Amino acid sequence: MSLSLNRLLNSRSGFPWKRLFGHFFSSTAAHTRSFSLYRRMSPLYWRISPLGDSKISMVPVLDEWVQKGRTVNEEELRDIIQKLNHYRRFKHALEISQWMSDKRYIPLMPRDIALRMNLILKVHGLEQVENYFNNIHKNLKTYQVYIALLNCYALEKSVDKAEAIMQRLRDLGFVRTALGYNTLMNVYYRMGNWEKLDILMHEMEEKGIFCDKFTLAIRLSAYAAASNIVGIDNIVTRMESDPRIILDWNSYAVVAHGYLKVGLVDKTLVMMKKLEELIDAKGSNVAFDNLLKLYAETRQRDELDRVWMLYKKKEKIYNKGYMAMISSLLKFDDIDAAEKVLEEWESRRLSYDFRVPNFLIDAYCRKGLTEKAEALVNKILTKGGNPLVDTWFYLANGYLEDSQIPKAVEALKKAVVVCPPNWKPSKNTLATCLEYLEGNRDVEGAGEFIRFLQNEGIFSVGVCKRLLSYIENGKPQRNRLGEIEGDV
Repeated sequence: MSLSLNRLLNSRSGFPWKRLFGHFFSSTAAHTRSFSLYRRMSPLYWRISPLGDSKISMVPVLDEWVQKGRTVNEEELRDIIQKLNHYRRFKHALEISQWMSDKRYIPLMPRDIALRMNLILKVHGLEQVENYFNNIHKNLKTYQVYIALLNCYALEKSVDKAEAIMQRLRDLGFVRTALGYNTLMNVYYRMGNWEKLDILMHEMEEKGIFCDKFTLAIRLSAYAAASNIVGIDNIVTRMESDPRIILDWNSYAVVAHGYLKVGLVDKTLVMMKKLEELIDAKGSNVAFDNLLKLYAETRQRDELDRVWMLYKKKEKIYNKGYMAMISSLLKFDDIDAAEKVLEEWESRRLSYDFRVPNFLIDAYCRKGLTEKAEALVNKILTKGGNPLVDTWFYLANGYLEDSQIPKAVEALKKAVVVCPPNWKPSKNTLATCLEYLEGNRDVEGAGEFIRFLQNEGIFSVGVCKRLLSYIENGKPQRNRLGEIEGDV
């Protein structure tokens, strides 16, 4: 369970996957070292680490490394793949995984195959995962590999395929632990099929398979989503009374969010105190980040400040910690305090992750402080930061509210250039920009803007043609976008 905990019970985005599958994708002794000697000191890792642009291929880098006579071994490569996966550099991790077997001829173990399937899903999608799985030698299709496929289906919410793989695991006699059940339960939870959770838990009990803390946390999440207070209480009692369940701060974070979801603030605060008591050195940054957000959501400003001071005393705070505190302060509408935390972040000279100032940029734009937002963006640009799509979109909306439409158009263009696949600007933002251009009789500019959006993949060719033809008949832009909204 990680930073997604703060969204766990406010949506059906699902039970935290990272913690659930962490021990699966790092199940051997070599991988139980969260930061091994290689991870901390490998010269090859430090050669690869700065090359964060996904457009840069790792293959020439690895080839050059070997050509210069430098050594590389399989455990070093495995550790680098794990670390890149941790930092969401999926494409680079996959390239190294493939290079390891294709260029170094290192035989893949089931754990290598399982992780590669996860990476293929992130980079190329489910169809390529299935193609890869179908070409794996039958002797390598172990429990670990089948669970990896089940995980991929679960992440893609492919219920029928996930159920089929689970049945295959039963037929092969592989279902001896809770992991497969937890994976399928999470699919049902995310899809709202909560009645099937009890069916699976009953099957586990019949087969003598222990319902671990992840099983119970998923069930707890469903009870919270259904505002079933009795169900939440029963799960909490079961977790705390079972000596086989070793509770940690993650467990109480899930419970705290569950009570908060149903409005039981007093019980939430009790769970938060238990959470804090169980914070240890391992994963404590993530624990503090969650605690900050919980105190913001429960409107406990004094406790928020207390935990922040404790956090700074006990741990070295990184970007995510500053994001947690700034976003928490902004829930209290305290821009001044958030600015001071941002100044502290800047003084630390950490990597210029634009997600940190983005919270303030958004707040400035929503409050009509567009000049402050613009100044902050320019300031961080000079220090090497790379604005995200959200950065430019916040600015575009701020400019629109401030009637600075030309600047809004330019900001929106910059947002489109850096946007991830399938990202779409809002219909109202697009309409306002187009209406401004048309209102100023800048037909050429409106056409150029529409073609730009087509070239960047925001509009299909058909939509672009329809919009360009509409410009000629003077039909309101908002109506035009409404007619073709399904295609935008």
